[in-house]
Amino acid sequence: MTIPSPAGPQNEGPQNTDPQNAAPQNAAPQNTAPRNEGPYFPAAPRPARALQRVTASALGPYQSAVVRIGFAATYLFFLLREMPNRHELYGPDSPWHWDLARQLTDGNEAFSVLMWTDSTVWFEAVYALTLVSAAALLLGWRTRTMSVLFMVGVLSVQNRSIFMGDGGDNVVHLMAIYLVLTRCAQVWSLDARRAARNAQRASAGLPPLRDIVGPALWALLGPVLVAATLMGGLGGTWWLPALLWTIWLSAAAWWAVNRYLPHGEPRTLLDVLANLAHNATLAVIMAEVCLIYATAGWYKIQGSRWQDGTALYYPLNLDYFTPWPALSDILGASGLMVMVLTYGTVIVQVAFPFTLFNRRVKNVLLVIMICEHAGIALLLGLPFFSMAMIAADAVFLPTAFLVWLGARATIGWRRLSSGLPGRSRTPGKPGTPAHPDGPEGRPTEGPAQGGHGGRDEPRLQGGDGGHTLVG
Repeated sequence: MTIPSPAGPQNEGPQNTDPQNAAPQNAAPQNTAPRNEGPYFPAAPRPARALQRVTASALGPYQSAVVRIGFAATYLFFLLREMPNRHELYGPDSPWHWDLARQLTDGNEAFSVLMWTDSTVWFEAVYALTLVSAAALLLGWRTRTMSVLFMVGVLSVQNRSIFMGDGGDNVVHLMAIYLVLTRCAQVWSLDARRAARNAQRASAGLPPLRDIVGPALWALLGPVLVAATLMGGLGGTWWLPALLWTIWLSAAAWWAVNRYLPHGEPRTLLDVLANLAHNATLAVIMAEVCLIYATAGWYKIQGSRWQDGTALYYPLNLDYFTPWPALSDILGASGLMVMVLTYGTVIVQVAFPFTLFNRRVKNVLLVIMICEHAGIALLLGLPFFSMAMIAADAVFLPTAFLVWLGARATIGWRRLSSGLPGRSRTPGKPGTPAHPDGPEGRPTEGPAQGGHGGRDEPRLQGGDGGHTLVG
């Protein structure tokens, strides 16, 4: 039995010998989809899908909100704790007096509004403004404006006395700049609640609530920015004036577009640019955290005390780092515990950047690092350093955990507020047990109340994480 060759009669078919009717060799393939299944659309390439994702939405809304809350709370509590000592640390009674600080800032071109004058009244005003901006940023009220004021306050206070810090101030310094470029008020903020109310009014056919505070803040801060620029009070770098002017002008553009072209292409373009800035900054924050741990771990490896497993013993026996001497003595007396904690610290810090490719391992190391920083706060008396690092670590927390945490916090607040005097559990029926959750204490389905989480939240008015003109 012979097998016919490919050129045999079985492979021959009717051939088109007319050159004019011959099909071109590079003709596009025909649509082979069945007629009843509709047209066939090939899937977009992976780079195209990735580009669409980073331009169509601000990624990590819960992670960016936790970072905002964490760093605002860290610096707010720090300023409150040091309020009795503020004059000695950063004010007119500081050993690093104003003339020395002025010479240093002139040399390194650092920015600090406290260098505009050595007046005590001006120092008190800047300190109070930093406190207020940190509290407002924590609550997510006019987040864009408050993030700028928070950055100005942090840079001004820290650059006034650069020797007053414990390492966590460097992280706060960087994150205060990064938060300005993020849309960190999409959830868990007063801006998100205001945007949700406007969305409800829009669905009911009502106009949005008139915003007076946003334009007022914009008009108030504009002359200050102009005066600071003309007097050369924005430091010697180019990026800070460029950043402040870009934000101030873009706030006016957002207001004009939302008022006159709320559904036009300029509105879409501004959304895309804001999403790109947010997502790029979020990637920088994650890279910054990985760099912090990688450099800390590899530098520790080079130290002889870390190599022989005794590095932790020495800070536990320094009076400056022993707020609980008895606890430090118990821990330092165990050579095995000191060795395990010393080597474990190095292993976790070096390994963490490589675990980002495995979600489960990353989450385990994330819990270990958060516990490590909590231990540093307790044993070494560095609470604000630990708070800053935990807030930075929060950028890697899983979204499902953050959503669950937000739901638990909401349930707890409702139960607490329902038991307060003068507040009824159910509107119109005082004393009746309220059921804000579903049966058996489970959260009800549907969008979260007040824009505080959930996938079905209404789109934020203005597309800027709840930001209005300058919010």
